Amino acid sequence: MREPSPEYPAAQDHFTQGSEGREAANLPAMSRRSRRGIEGRTAAVSAPVPPAQPPVQPPAQPPAGFAESLRQDNPPLVWEDEAGYAAETGLAAEQTVAPDWSSVIAGEPETRATARRRASFLDTRTARIPATRGFRGLLSSMGIRMSPSESEQAERRDIRAVSQHWPGPRTISVVNGKGGANKTPTTVMLAAVFARNGGGPVLAWDNNETRGTLGWRTEQGPHDSTVMDLLPNTGNLLSPSAQSALLARFVHHQTEDKFDVLRSKPDVLASEQKITMADFDALHEVASKYFRLNLVDSGNDESAERWLRMIHHTDQLVIATTTVEEHAEAGALLLEALQERGGMFAELATNAVVIVSQSDRNGTDAQVRGVARGFEPLARATVTIPYDAALRKGQIRYGSLRPATQRAWLAAAAAVAEGLSAS
Repeated sequence: MREPSPEYPAAQDHFTQGSEGREAANLPAMSRRSRRGIEGRTAAVSAPVPPAQPPVQPPAQPPAGFAESLRQDNPPLVWEDEAGYAAETGLAAEQTVAPDWSSVIAGEPETRATARRRASFLDTRTARIPATRGFRGLLSSMGIRMSPSESEQAERRDIRAVSQHWPGPRTISVVNGKGGANKTPTTVMLAAVFARNGGGPVLAWDNNETRGTLGWRTEQGPHDSTVMDLLPNTGNLLSPSAQSALLARFVHHQTEDKFDVLRSKPDVLASEQKITMADFDALHEVASKYFRLNLVDSGNDESAERWLRMIHHTDQLVIATTTVEEHAEAGALLLEALQERGGMFAELATNAVVIVSQSDRNGTDAQVRGVARGFEPLARATVTIPYDAALRKGQIRYGSLRPATQRAWLAAAAAVAEGLSAS
Protein backbone atom coordinates (compact mmCIF):
# COMPACT_ATOMS: atom_id res chain seq x y z
CA MET A 1 0.00 0.00 0.00
CA ARG A 2 1.39 3.40 -1.03
CA GLU A 3 2.18 5.86 1.78
CA PRO A 4 1.05 9.51 1.45
CA SER A 5 3.76 11.97 0.45
CA PRO A 6 4.79 14.28 3.25
CA GLU A 7 5.57 17.06 0.73
CA TYR A 8 2.15 17.08 -0.90
CA PRO A 9 -0.25 15.78 1.72
CA ALA A 10 -3.30 17.47 0.35
CA ALA A 11 -2.74 16.25 -3.17
CA GLN A 12 -1.95 12.74 -1.96
CA ASP A 13 -5.09 12.67 0.19
CA HIS A 14 -7.16 13.69 -2.79
CA PHE A 15 -5.53 11.00 -4.89
CA THR A 16 -6.14 8.38 -2.21
CA GLN A 17 -9.79 9.33 -1.93
CA GLY A 18 -10.25 9.09 -5.70
CA SER A 19 -8.44 5.76 -6.21
CA GLU A 20 -10.47 2.71 -7.17
CA GLY A 21 -9.91 -0.55 -5.31
CA ARG A 22 -8.94 1.17 -1.95
CA GLU A 23 -10.47 -0.56 0.99
CA ALA A 24 -13.36 1.28 2.49
CA ALA A 25 -12.35 0.32 6.05
CA ASN A 26 -8.88 1.75 5.79
CA LEU A 27 -9.85 4.99 4.00
CA PRO A 28 -11.55 6.81 6.86
CA ALA A 29 -8.80 5.95 9.38
CA MET A 30 -6.02 6.95 7.05
CA SER A 31 -7.82 10.07 6.08
CA ARG A 32 -8.34 11.11 9.69
CA ARG A 33 -4.67 10.61 10.59
CA SER A 34 -3.46 12.32 7.44
CA ARG A 35 -5.82 15.23 7.83
CA ARG A 36 -4.82 15.94 11.38
CA GLY A 37 -1.13 16.09 10.45
CA ILE A 38 -1.76 18.00 7.28
CA GLU A 39 -3.98 20.61 8.92
CA GLY A 40 -1.40 21.28 11.63
CA ARG A 41 1.42 21.68 9.13
CA THR A 42 -0.67 23.91 6.84
CA ALA A 43 -1.69 26.25 9.68
CA ALA A 44 1.92 26.68 10.76
CA VAL A 45 2.96 27.72 7.25
CA SER A 46 0.07 30.07 6.34
CA ALA A 47 -0.31 32.04 9.62
CA PRO A 48 2.94 32.36 11.58
CA VAL A 49 2.54 33.54 15.12
CA PRO A 50 4.50 36.80 15.82
CA PRO A 51 7.05 36.63 18.59
CA ALA A 52 6.02 38.03 21.93
CA GLN A 53 6.95 41.75 22.43
CA PRO A 54 8.29 43.01 25.73
CA PRO A 55 5.99 45.46 27.50
CA VAL A 56 6.64 49.18 26.80
CA GLN A 57 8.40 50.76 29.73
CA PRO A 58 8.04 54.49 30.56
CA PRO A 59 11.20 56.61 29.99
CA ALA A 60 13.57 56.29 32.85
CA GLN A 61 13.88 59.37 35.01
CA PRO A 62 17.33 60.95 35.11
CA PRO A 63 19.31 60.18 38.21
CA ALA A 64 19.51 62.71 40.97
CA GLY A 65 22.01 65.45 40.19
CA PHE A 66 21.92 64.82 36.45
CA ALA A 67 20.66 68.31 35.60
CA GLU A 68 23.32 69.91 37.77
CA SER A 69 26.04 67.79 36.15
CA LEU A 70 24.87 68.92 32.71
CA ARG A 71 25.07 72.54 33.75
CA GLN A 72 28.55 72.04 35.15
CA ASP A 73 29.77 70.19 32.06
CA ASN A 74 28.11 72.71 29.69
CA PRO A 75 28.29 76.13 31.34
CA PRO A 76 26.89 79.23 29.55
CA LEU A 77 29.40 80.68 27.11
CA VAL A 78 30.24 84.09 28.54
CA TRP A 79 32.83 86.37 27.01
CA GLU A 80 35.12 87.77 29.65
CA ASP A 81 35.10 91.54 29.68
CA GLU A 82 38.50 93.14 29.36
CA ALA A 83 39.26 96.07 31.59
CA GLY A 84 37.81 99.28 30.30
CA TYR A 85 35.76 97.70 27.50
CA ALA A 86 32.36 98.66 28.91
CA ALA A 87 33.55 102.17 29.63
CA GLU A 88 35.05 102.49 26.17
CA THR A 89 32.05 101.28 24.18
CA GLY A 90 29.18 102.14 26.47
CA LEU A 91 28.01 98.52 26.12
CA ALA A 92 28.26 95.58 28.48
CA ALA A 93 30.06 92.50 27.21
CA GLU A 94 27.60 90.32 25.29
CA GLN A 95 26.70 86.92 26.66
CA THR A 96 26.17 83.94 24.39
CA VAL A 97 23.12 81.85 25.27
CA ALA A 98 23.94 78.34 26.50
CA PRO A 99 22.07 75.31 25.12
CA ASP A 100 18.68 74.60 26.63
CA TRP A 101 18.93 71.20 28.35
CA SER A 102 15.38 71.20 29.73
CA SER A 103 14.03 68.90 27.03
CA VAL A 104 16.89 66.45 27.54
CA ILE A 105 16.47 66.43 31.29
CA ALA A 106 12.72 65.87 30.96
CA GLY A 107 13.27 62.98 28.56
CA GLU A 108 11.68 64.86 25.62
CA PRO A 109 13.04 64.37 22.11
CA GLU A 110 15.03 67.27 20.69
CA THR A 111 13.10 69.06 17.96
CA ARG A 112 14.12 71.55 15.33
CA ALA A 113 12.80 74.37 17.51
CA THR A 114 14.93 73.35 20.48
CA ALA A 115 17.93 72.86 18.22
CA ARG A 116 17.76 76.54 17.28
CA ARG A 117 18.48 77.49 20.87
CA ARG A 118 22.05 76.32 20.63
CA ALA A 119 25.00 78.57 21.38
CA SER A 120 25.89 80.87 18.49
CA PHE A 121 29.24 80.53 16.79
CA LEU A 122 29.31 84.26 15.95
CA ASP A 123 30.99 86.96 17.99
CA THR A 124 29.06 90.18 17.34
CA ARG A 125 30.83 92.36 19.85
CA THR A 126 32.64 95.54 18.86
CA ALA A 127 36.30 94.84 18.17
CA ARG A 128 38.43 96.04 21.04
CA ILE A 129 41.41 98.14 20.01
CA PRO A 130 44.31 98.33 22.44
CA ALA A 131 45.68 101.58 23.77
CA THR A 132 47.45 103.86 21.31
CA ARG A 133 48.31 106.81 23.56
CA GLY A 134 50.77 107.37 26.36
CA PHE A 135 52.63 104.66 28.22
CA ARG A 136 49.82 102.17 27.61
CA GLY A 137 50.11 102.80 23.89
CA LEU A 138 53.86 102.26 24.07
CA LEU A 139 53.36 98.87 25.70
CA SER A 140 50.73 97.92 23.11
CA SER A 141 53.14 98.80 20.30
CA MET A 142 55.63 96.37 21.89
CA GLY A 143 53.10 93.53 21.75
CA ILE A 144 51.70 93.85 25.25
CA ARG A 145 48.02 94.57 24.71
CA MET A 146 46.81 97.23 27.12
CA SER A 147 43.31 98.62 27.46
CA PRO A 148 43.05 102.35 26.73
CA SER A 149 43.06 104.91 29.51
CA GLU A 150 39.95 106.79 30.61
CA SER A 151 40.88 109.83 28.53
CA GLU A 152 41.49 107.73 25.42
CA GLN A 153 38.19 105.93 25.91
CA ALA A 154 36.37 109.27 26.15
CA GLU A 155 38.05 110.46 22.97
CA ARG A 156 37.00 107.31 21.13
CA ARG A 157 33.41 107.79 22.24
CA ASP A 158 33.45 111.34 20.87
CA ILE A 159 34.94 110.16 17.59
CA ARG A 160 32.17 107.59 17.20
CA ALA A 161 29.56 110.25 17.95
CA VAL A 162 30.78 112.62 15.21
CA SER A 163 31.40 109.79 12.72
CA GLN A 164 27.83 108.53 12.50
CA HIS A 165 25.38 109.31 9.72
CA TRP A 166 21.77 110.21 10.39
CA PRO A 167 18.72 109.34 8.29
CA GLY A 168 18.12 112.47 6.26
CA PRO A 169 20.01 115.79 6.13
CA ARG A 170 20.61 117.84 9.28
CA THR A 171 20.97 121.61 9.69
CA ILE A 172 23.10 123.16 12.44
CA SER A 173 22.78 126.92 12.95
CA VAL A 174 25.53 128.85 14.73
CA VAL A 175 24.09 132.04 16.17
CA ASN A 176 24.78 135.08 18.34
CA GLY A 177 23.33 138.52 17.84
CA LYS A 178 26.65 140.18 18.61
CA GLY A 179 29.37 140.48 15.97
CA GLY A 180 32.81 139.06 16.75
CA ALA A 181 31.39 136.35 19.04
CA ASN A 182 33.35 133.60 17.25
CA LYS A 183 30.51 132.34 15.05
CA THR A 184 32.67 131.88 11.94
CA PRO A 185 35.53 129.94 13.61
CA THR A 186 32.92 127.81 15.38
CA THR A 187 31.23 127.00 12.05
CA VAL A 188 34.55 126.12 10.40
CA MET A 189 35.72 123.91 13.26
CA LEU A 190 32.47 121.97 13.58
CA ALA A 191 32.36 121.40 9.81
CA ALA A 192 35.97 120.19 9.84
CA VAL A 193 35.42 117.75 12.71
CA PHE A 194 32.29 116.24 11.16
CA ALA A 195 33.80 115.97 7.68
CA ARG A 196 37.19 114.60 8.78
CA ASN A 197 35.63 111.90 10.95
CA GLY A 198 32.26 111.08 9.41
CA GLY A 199 33.10 111.71 5.77
CA GLY A 200 30.36 112.41 3.32
CA PRO A 201 29.38 115.84 2.01
CA VAL A 202 29.37 118.58 4.67
CA LEU A 203 28.59 122.22 3.88
CA ALA A 204 29.52 125.40 5.75
CA TRP A 205 27.14 128.12 4.58
CA ASP A 206 27.64 131.86 5.13
CA ASN A 207 24.17 133.26 5.79
CA ASN A 208 25.43 136.71 6.71
CA GLU A 209 24.14 139.62 4.65
CA THR A 210 26.54 142.14 6.21
CA ARG A 211 30.15 141.37 5.30
CA GLY A 212 30.24 137.68 6.12
CA THR A 213 33.82 136.50 6.59
CA LEU A 214 33.44 132.71 6.17
CA GLY A 215 34.94 132.94 2.68
CA TRP A 216 37.91 134.91 3.99
CA ARG A 217 38.68 132.39 6.73
CA THR A 218 38.57 129.32 4.45
CA GLU A 219 40.24 128.04 1.29
CA GLN A 220 39.02 129.37 -2.05
CA GLY A 221 38.33 127.04 -4.94
CA PRO A 222 39.18 127.61 -8.63
CA HIS A 223 36.37 130.16 -8.95
CA ASP A 224 34.88 133.07 -7.00
CA SER A 225 31.23 132.00 -6.90
CA THR A 226 29.00 132.99 -3.98
CA VAL A 227 25.50 132.29 -2.77
CA MET A 228 24.23 134.94 -5.18
CA ASP A 229 25.55 132.89 -8.10
CA LEU A 230 23.92 129.73 -6.79
CA LEU A 231 20.50 131.28 -6.22
CA PRO A 232 19.43 131.57 -9.91
CA ASN A 233 20.59 127.99 -10.55
CA THR A 234 18.62 126.29 -7.80
CA GLY A 235 15.95 125.13 -10.24
CA ASN A 236 18.50 123.34 -12.44
CA LEU A 237 20.21 121.73 -9.46
CA LEU A 238 16.90 120.44 -8.12
CA SER A 239 15.90 118.81 -11.42
CA PRO A 240 15.95 114.99 -11.55
CA SER A 241 18.74 115.01 -14.16
CA ALA A 242 21.07 117.27 -12.13
CA GLN A 243 24.44 115.81 -11.19
CA SER A 244 26.14 116.43 -7.87
CA ALA A 245 29.42 117.40 -9.57
CA LEU A 246 27.72 120.50 -11.00
CA LEU A 247 27.57 121.96 -7.50
CA ALA A 248 31.37 122.33 -7.55
CA ARG A 249 30.87 125.45 -9.65
CA PHE A 250 29.33 127.23 -6.67
CA VAL A 251 30.99 125.86 -3.52
CA HIS A 252 34.63 125.89 -2.42
CA HIS A 253 36.10 122.58 -1.34
CA GLN A 254 38.49 122.46 1.63
CA THR A 255 41.19 120.07 0.50
CA GLU A 256 42.54 119.33 3.98
CA ASP A 257 39.40 119.41 6.10
CA LYS A 258 37.12 117.79 3.48
CA PHE A 259 34.06 120.06 3.67
CA ASP A 260 32.65 122.65 1.24
CA VAL A 261 31.96 126.35 1.73
CA LEU A 262 29.11 128.39 0.29
CA ARG A 263 30.36 131.95 0.47
CA SER A 264 28.47 135.20 0.84
CA LYS A 265 29.52 138.29 -1.10
CA PRO A 266 31.12 140.66 1.40
CA ASP A 267 32.26 143.21 -1.19
CA VAL A 268 28.72 144.47 -1.83
CA LEU A 269 26.16 146.17 0.36
CA ALA A 270 23.58 144.12 2.22
CA SER A 271 20.84 145.68 0.12
CA GLU A 272 22.38 144.09 -2.99
CA GLN A 273 22.32 140.55 -1.64
CA LYS A 274 18.94 140.30 -0.04
CA ILE A 275 17.75 136.77 0.56
CA THR A 276 14.02 136.36 1.04
CA MET A 277 12.33 133.49 2.83
CA ALA A 278 11.51 131.85 -0.51
CA ASP A 279 15.11 132.27 -1.61
CA PHE A 280 16.39 130.68 1.57
CA ASP A 281 13.98 127.76 1.17
CA ALA A 282 15.28 127.11 -2.37
CA LEU A 283 18.92 127.32 -1.23
CA HIS A 284 18.25 125.06 1.72
CA GLU A 285 16.54 122.51 -0.53
CA VAL A 286 19.63 122.36 -2.73
CA ALA A 287 21.90 122.07 0.30
CA SER A 288 19.76 119.29 1.75
CA LYS A 289 19.79 117.39 -1.53
CA TYR A 290 23.56 117.37 -1.92
CA PHE A 291 24.86 117.50 1.67
CA ARG A 292 24.16 115.35 4.71
CA LEU A 293 25.15 118.15 7.13
CA ASN A 294 24.60 121.89 6.68
CA LEU A 295 26.32 124.23 9.14
CA VAL A 296 24.96 127.75 8.78
CA ASP A 297 27.04 130.72 9.92
CA SER A 298 24.34 133.26 10.73
CA GLY A 299 24.39 137.01 10.54
CA ASN A 300 23.77 139.47 13.35
CA ASP A 301 20.34 140.74 12.29
CA GLU A 302 17.85 138.50 14.05
CA SER A 303 14.95 140.18 12.28
CA ALA A 304 16.19 139.45 8.74
CA GLU A 305 14.09 137.08 6.65
CA ARG A 306 17.05 134.81 5.98
CA TRP A 307 17.83 134.60 9.72
CA LEU A 308 14.24 133.76 10.66
CA ARG A 309 13.95 131.17 7.91
CA MET A 310 17.26 129.64 9.00
CA ILE A 311 15.81 129.08 12.47
CA HIS A 312 12.77 127.41 10.91
CA HIS A 313 15.00 124.80 9.21
CA THR A 314 17.33 124.28 12.18
CA ASP A 315 17.74 120.85 13.78
CA GLN A 316 20.44 121.85 16.27
CA LEU A 317 21.12 125.33 17.60
CA VAL A 318 24.64 126.34 18.63
CA ILE A 319 25.35 129.51 20.59
CA ALA A 320 28.88 130.72 19.87
CA THR A 321 30.43 133.11 22.36
CA THR A 322 33.73 134.20 23.80
CA THR A 323 34.64 135.14 27.34
CA VAL A 324 33.87 138.78 26.53
CA GLU A 325 30.89 139.81 28.66
CA GLU A 326 28.97 141.41 25.79
CA HIS A 327 29.20 138.29 23.68
CA ALA A 328 28.03 136.05 26.50
CA GLU A 329 25.17 138.35 27.42
CA ALA A 330 23.97 138.56 23.80
CA GLY A 331 23.93 134.76 23.57
CA ALA A 332 21.99 134.39 26.82
CA LEU A 333 19.42 136.97 25.76
CA LEU A 334 18.89 135.13 22.49
CA LEU A 335 18.20 131.86 24.29
CA GLU A 336 15.75 133.55 26.65
CA ALA A 337 13.94 135.22 23.74
CA LEU A 338 13.55 131.89 21.96
CA GLN A 339 12.21 130.31 25.15
CA GLU A 340 9.58 133.03 25.48
CA ARG A 341 8.35 132.43 21.93
CA GLY A 342 7.53 128.84 22.82
CA GLY A 343 6.91 125.98 20.43
CA MET A 344 9.80 124.91 18.23
CA PHE A 345 11.78 127.97 19.27
CA ALA A 346 11.68 126.94 22.92
CA GLU A 347 12.70 123.39 21.98
CA LEU A 348 15.70 124.69 20.05
CA ALA A 349 16.75 126.83 23.02
CA THR A 350 16.36 123.98 25.49
CA ASN A 351 18.41 121.64 23.29
CA ALA A 352 21.03 124.24 22.40
CA VAL A 353 24.78 123.72 22.79
CA VAL A 354 26.84 126.67 23.98
CA ILE A 355 30.49 126.79 22.88
CA VAL A 356 32.56 129.23 24.91
CA SER A 357 35.92 130.12 23.34
CA GLN A 358 38.71 131.76 25.27
CA SER A 359 39.46 134.97 23.36
CA ASP A 360 42.13 136.34 25.67
CA ARG A 361 45.66 135.04 25.36
CA ASN A 362 46.13 135.75 29.06
CA GLY A 363 42.71 134.47 30.08
CA THR A 364 42.35 131.79 32.71
CA ASP A 365 40.51 128.49 32.75
CA ALA A 366 38.42 129.77 35.64
CA GLN A 367 37.23 132.63 33.46
CA VAL A 368 36.00 130.43 30.61
CA ARG A 369 34.46 127.91 33.01
CA GLY A 370 32.61 130.72 34.76
CA VAL A 371 30.96 131.81 31.51
CA ALA A 372 30.03 128.20 30.73
CA ARG A 373 28.41 127.74 34.14
CA GLY A 374 26.28 130.80 33.52
CA PHE A 375 24.73 129.11 30.47
CA GLU A 376 24.01 125.77 32.15
CA PRO A 377 20.41 126.68 33.18
CA LEU A 378 19.67 127.84 29.62
CA ALA A 379 21.03 125.08 27.38
CA ARG A 380 21.47 121.32 27.11
CA ALA A 381 25.28 121.39 27.06
CA THR A 382 28.17 123.82 27.40
CA VAL A 383 31.68 123.23 26.04
CA THR A 384 34.82 125.33 26.53
CA ILE A 385 37.58 125.93 23.97
CA PRO A 386 41.07 127.05 25.05
CA TYR A 387 42.85 129.95 23.47
CA ASP A 388 44.68 129.11 20.25
CA ALA A 389 46.52 131.65 18.10
CA ALA A 390 45.67 129.66 14.96
CA LEU A 391 42.04 130.72 15.35
CA ARG A 392 42.69 134.41 15.72
CA LYS A 393 43.31 135.41 12.09
CA GLY A 394 43.88 134.09 8.62
CA GLN A 395 42.58 130.88 7.11
CA ILE A 396 41.59 128.24 9.61
CA ARG A 397 42.92 124.70 9.36
CA TYR A 398 42.11 121.98 11.84
CA GLY A 399 45.62 120.59 11.51
CA SER A 400 47.16 123.89 12.58
CA LEU A 401 45.54 123.77 16.04
CA ARG A 402 47.26 122.59 19.17
CA PRO A 403 46.31 119.05 20.27
CA ALA A 404 44.42 120.38 23.30
CA THR A 405 42.36 122.67 21.04
CA GLN A 406 41.62 119.85 18.60
CA ARG A 407 40.43 117.68 21.47
CA ALA A 408 38.15 120.46 22.74
CA TRP A 409 36.55 120.91 19.32
CA LEU A 410 36.01 117.17 19.07
CA ALA A 411 34.14 117.27 22.38
CA ALA A 412 32.09 120.24 21.16
CA ALA A 413 31.10 118.44 17.95
CA ALA A 414 30.18 115.32 19.93
CA ALA A 415 27.83 117.40 22.09
CA VAL A 416 26.23 118.77 18.93
CA ALA A 417 25.93 115.26 17.45
CA GLU A 418 23.93 114.12 20.46
CA GLY A 419 21.18 116.57 19.54
CA LEU A 420 21.20 115.44 15.89
CA SER A 421 20.53 111.86 16.93
CA ALA A 422 17.40 112.93 18.80
CA SER A 423 16.02 115.17 16.03
